[in-house]
Amino acid sequence: MSHDATANDDPLDLGGVIPPMVTAFDEDESVDYETTADHARFIVDRGVHGVFPLGTNGEFALLDGDEQAGVVEAVVDEVGSEVPVIAGVGAPSTYHTVERARRAAEAGADGLVVVTPYYFPIDETGAVEHYRRVAEATELPIYVYHIPSKTGNALSHATLDALAEIDGLVGVKDSSKDVPWLSRAIDDHPDLVFLAGSDSLQFPGRLVGCTGGVSAVANALPELLVDLHESYSAGDIEHARECQSTLYRVRDAFKGGPYLAGVKAALSLRGFDAGPLRSPLRGMDDEERSALEATIRAEGLL
Repeated sequence: MSHDATANDDPLDLGGVIPPMVTAFDEDESVDYETTADHARFIVDRGVHGVFPLGTNGEFALLDGDEQAGVVEAVVDEVGSEVPVIAGVGAPSTYHTVERARRAAEAGADGLVVVTPYYFPIDETGAVEHYRRVAEATELPIYVYHIPSKTGNALSHATLDALAEIDGLVGVKDSSKDVPWLSRAIDDHPDLVFLAGSDSLQFPGRLVGCTGGVSAVANALPELLVDLHESYSAGDIEHARECQSTLYRVRDAFKGGPYLAGVKAALSLRGFDAGPLRSPLRGMDDEERSALEATIRAEGLL
């Protein structure tokens, strides 16, 4: 979609496949920065268009500020010269979000992904003030991360209208799975970049105007998502739709165990060991892992 340049146009021109990277841990659950950087290398070498450390799949809420800054630095050092690195910096408080935004910028991030504050309910005034303060604290472009099922805080269209007025706020990663909300938001805001935040909506998201997507499955099987994106971009809508069909089945298999466990299990099936999840999250057991492997093999992805 062509539109007139505005102050909010995305300087990173984000689009394509942007995996919400895993954070690797040692067996004692301390952060393994070297393997985390290796994961960035793994997905970039397989064609992804950007990386997003410290999203949900990066277990960001289980990491402290020093660990988060260390992850961003490790990822930037490894792939920052090749693809945009957009770092998650969200926290329940504006105070900590601003601090994490500053540290991510110092660590070399190209953009910041700011999840709506979570746990405590916030109203429109609180949401707008939150994002305004974060935007004023950094020169990096800011992407709103909208995931009401996890935060408890959904954004209304009116709130998004107000957020769009903030200088430096350039896009939205939408994981609401509310396609009418997303479709209208895109229609209302041609000046913002939108990324589909659910594996179930990579193809449909592009149909309603997303420039790309943040896909958990792309952490382990980036080739499938790159194929979907490149096919769609080239106008081969039928093949892109087939990739999404495969993605539905793979996504279901990833969810056949504890929350978030599928990605690290699938990575291990490809010979990449990212270690355990940080407690209280836990990995797949042997039976769950075998079922995941069977599906990935059946789809010809191993």
